[in-house]
Amino acid sequence: MPALELHDVRKTYTSGDDEIVALDHATLTVGDDEIVALVGPSGSGKTTLLSISGGLLTPSQGSVVVDGKDITTYTAKQLTTFRREEVGFVFQAVNLVPFLTARENLMVVNDFASSRNHKVAKQRAEKLLDELGLGGRMDNLPSQLSGGERQRVAIGRALMNEPALILIDEPTSALDTKLGEQVMELIVGEVKGRKTAAVIVTHDVRMTTYADRSVAITDGRLAA
Repeated sequence: MPALELHDVRKTYTSGDDEIVALDHATLTVGDDEIVALVGPSGSGKTTLLSISGGLLTPSQGSVVVDGKDITTYTAKQLTTFRREEVGFVFQAVNLVPFLTARENLMVVNDFASSRNHKVAKQRAEKLLDELGLGGRMDNLPSQLSGGERQRVAIGRALMNEPALILIDEPTSALDTKLGEQVMELIVGEVKGRKTAAVIVTHDVRMTTYADRSVAITDGRLAA
């Protein structure tokens, strides 16, 4: 079963009398353990596609199926549950909670989802951070971590709820080339090791070598 299926998805906005097309009849299938790099210039619709795939935005038309579930039929409450329990996000700005430690930033996902008890969640958080090379940094606040370390915490947080799909927005934009490559290697290792799927938005074509497949997007239109 594919992790993600977009069928003829369109997203438009109205500005005065004008219709702005952010996504134009996008159709895309991502396999259950596939990493797809979504490449395009600024304003091409990359983040819109990612947001629709993760239930953060609703399409103007078309359907979005994640792990066999058509989320375009979901109510706002169902979408909230879906985002919390079935998809992992890694945002460009990382968005860690500044007053929580690395460990607590992962455990907060469990607190919202209430999917496992505190002890089990703590063990999972510590295991993930250890795998990500942060075993000695679990009690550090985000301000005490480097940019690369914060990015790794964000990856761990996205994996915490064992999602079928991880959506990653510009994971290397704030990192130098070497650190960017290390982060991409970590993402690939974690995603493939768990047989999870990922869509990675990037403007850096060098990072596409880490994906199974690249898809270009221009002016809201996808091209193979």
